[in-house]
Amino acid sequence: MRGVFSGGMATTSGDTLALWHEYRRTKDRTLRDRLILTYAPLVKFVAGRLGASLPAHVDEQDLVSYGLLGLIGAIERFDPDREIKFETYAIARIKGAIIDELRSLDWVPRSVRSRAREIEAAQAKLQHELQRAPTEAELAARLEISEDELQTSLLEIANSSVYALDELWTVSDSSGDQVSLLDTISDPRAEDPQESLDSSEIKDRLTEAIASLPEREQLVVALYYYENLTLREIGEVLGVTESRVSQLHTKAVMRLKTGLQAV
Repeated sequence: MRGVFSGGMATTSGDTLALWHEYRRTKDRTLRDRLILTYAPLVKFVAGRLGASLPAHVDEQDLVSYGLLGLIGAIERFDPDREIKFETYAIARIKGAIIDELRSLDWVPRSVRSRAREIEAAQAKLQHELQRAPTEAELAARLEISEDELQTSLLEIANSSVYALDELWTVSDSSGDQVSLLDTISDPRAEDPQESLDSSEIKDRLTEAIASLPEREQLVVALYYYENLTLREIGEVLGVTESRVSQLHTKAVMRLKTGLQAV
């Protein structure tokens, strides 16, 4: 028995569903190992996506190892009777395991973390004062650095950041489950109206925050998160370098983070 995969992503076949129910009933380790093998390509997929935005010295195989722990946890906790695809549930946990391990290693230089905080603070103040997104020139002036220095800093931050629109958030209950801002998990048979309202409000606020971005940054967000283009591919669309796209992406994420925190 094997899983069915389409474009590197798993889909649930009848045999796989039967395997899920048998595993849930027996908790047999052999069945769990078969499920791990079935969905292992998910780990490779997530590790590849995250690794593309990390420094070259971060080994993708290490990311795969971290992600496997997340996959195992997802398999052990997943309920196939819920109205949710396993892939959606697993990807969030795989990302969480990788990001948690990277953060625990603390491989980001202190100077980069410090500069990121300075830029975020300056951007938030300027946005409040101007009632719009500040330009690079205005941001550089507030930081008392040149625009070239600002762009270099944004590139360094981009190369060392593992947070993004799909950064994982811990659900505020005892389960310890993690979901991304863009993920929505619901069971139509037992829907909680308050949770649905909260999810809708988050989506609305995120939509408003994206709409407030400068046009070029909106385009980068749309192409990266909704069209699943790589930074290199976005650069080809916009006619700029991959480094420039990385800078625009970092600025967009910072602006969104600032806007959502303000709300």
